[in-house]
Amino acid sequence: MKHNWALILVAFLFLVSCTPKVPKRYIQPDELEDILVEYHLAKSLATHDDDANESADVLQLLYMKAVLQKYGYTQADFDSSMVYYYTNAERFEDIYERVAERLENQALVLGATEGEMGQYASLDNNGDTANVWTERRTLSLMPVAPYDKWTFTINGDTTYRNGDRFLMRFMSDYVFQDGSKNTVLYVAVTYDNDTTITRNIHFSSSGLTQLHIPEYEKANVKQIRGFFYLKGDKDRSTTTRLLFIDNIQLVRFHKERLEINDEIEKDSLSSDSL
Repeated sequence: MKHNWALILVAFLFLVSCTPKVPKRYIQPDELEDILVEYHLAKSLATHDDDANESADVLQLLYMKAVLQKYGYTQADFDSSMVYYYTNAERFEDIYERVAERLENQALVLGATEGEMGQYASLDNNGDTANVWTERRTLSLMPVAPYDKWTFTINGDTTYRNGDRFLMRFMSDYVFQDGSKNTVLYVAVTYDNDTTITRNIHFSSSGLTQLHIPEYEKANVKQIRGFFYLKGDKDRSTTTRLLFIDNIQLVRFHKERLEINDEIEKDSLSSDSL
């Protein structure tokens, strides 16, 4: 038994030693995580500053510069590090998942106020109004394939009804030094009679974004699928171009059962006439 444990330990140490590390010339994952958390917190607090006269893009660069100075890095250090993470995007995705979790714990997710996202925050997947989102709530996109697109699929169940309508909402935060900002959200709702209703929206600014999907009364929902796609310029820029999306919700609204209300009203009238 001791011999087996020794082999397991040797194998574990071998795997750890073989895990590629981030070169020292780049910002290391733990520090990059701290930098991004502080950047988002600073930006969130600044959105409530009524005295701010600078444009959003200028303020964004100022916030990042201040945070980088605190940690002893220049903008060039940050940019070169991001080029590295562009080519190792799985690492960056892990980092930002931790960033989002820390921000959520402080109720300051990507600059969101409780009023903006809190309306449906406590909903579960039951009830006439329900948050039926079952995919990941946080993601990061870069304008470099395959990290410029993220797809999702949600299957319907017995809690869905004819005439349901939907509202998809989320917070977004662009960190772009230059280049055009343009992201597409596409949603397709397929029903059990094979009818499909599609909706899409383009968004190019940070903040709360919402997409409405209308009701359809002839069939029940079979599947909801779609994607986020961050469009990129033709040139593979080495400047910072990131999109963070968080607090994704898909709110389902049951249609009011007017026929039930009508029956109740009839019963009430009958009782009054007796």
